Amino acid sequence: MASLKAYQPPKQVIVLPQTQQLKACTTIIRDKNTQRADFIFYSDRIIRILVEEGLNHLPVVEKTVITPTGKEFHGIDFQGRICGVSIMRAGESMEQGLRDVCRSVRIGKILIQRDEETALPKLYYAKFPPDIASRFCLLLDPMLATGGSAIKAIETLIDYGVAEERILFLNLISCPEGIAAVVAKFPAMKIVTAEIDAGLDEKLYINPGLGDFGCRYFGTDK
Repeated sequence: MASLKAYQPPKQVIVLPQTQQLKACTTIIRDKNTQRADFIFYSDRIIRILVEEGLNHLPVVEKTVITPTGKEFHGIDFQGRICGVSIMRAGESMEQGLRDVCRSVRIGKILIQRDEETALPKLYYAKFPPDIASRFCLLLDPMLATGGSAIKAIETLIDYGVAEERILFLNLISCPEGIAAVVAKFPAMKIVTAEIDAGLDEKLYINPGLGDFGCRYFGTDK
């Protein structure tokens, strides 16, 4: 397990500014005694911040508009179109946060589970917008542990024609092992994360983590 204080994430990783507001929100969702309504509310707050930060790393072009005073304002506009891709099921919790920021955004779905025979991640379902190869993709999954599911999802997006550098992976909690695995295989993409934990335990759970995000969010943990 890596020492968190000594760990320096690679340049492809963008960690959200560790503000008091963010720390308070992550403390609430990590607490095992937090009720589901509060878990959802504060997770959604973090997801919204993650999406906003992810959009900051998309290319822009200069744009000039005329204000109601008749004057020019020299600003910017996003270059190209985006879509979200959620890794089912936990990733679906991040879809509304993306919709709140990007009106009418298209969202694809991908289902990856462990193969019973090989114990490796296996693709079971993928449904994307038909023009996904021309879009910037925000890959959504709240936890980055070993990186197995994320790597399989990224491989699938690339198979569908998405350029590696057009993929941004958004997650709430990550760890050095998962980051290293993803970055080693896909050095041209970026990861945007809220917090980086110390590492994985002997069961390959993120430590200290927050438990099973999907079960806590969707109410199937009890």
